[in-house]
Amino acid sequence: MANTFKVVTFAAEPNSAGTAYKMYTVAGSTTTVILGLVLSNIHTTANRGGANNVTNGTSFLVKDVTIPSGSSLELLSGGKVVMETGDYLNIDCSVADKISGSLSIMEIT
Repeated sequence: MANTFKVVTFAAEPNSAGTAYKMYTVAGSTTTVILGLVLSNIHTTANRGGANNVTNGTSFLVKDVTIPSGSSLELLSGGKVVMETGDYLNIDCSVADKISGSLSIMEIT
């Protein structure tokens, strides 16, 4: 089994408010450990997360949290989330193209 550390980033998502951006999907024959997630508000006003309607069991890491303008929100500080093949991580926002993020992961293949 190989362990590969990776970072997944995006500049400005989601394309439209209320339509989740799929930030990461676990590949076949892979287990992924999320080590950290930082979301930044790149808008001039505060944003909050929107609905995340995922079939096959939705689990929110954070919901309806406000991120002040020009600030970041660090999730999972010291905690980890294990994802299995086919699982994915969605990001949503109440305003289009105003969230930037960085996801730190370890893929086990």
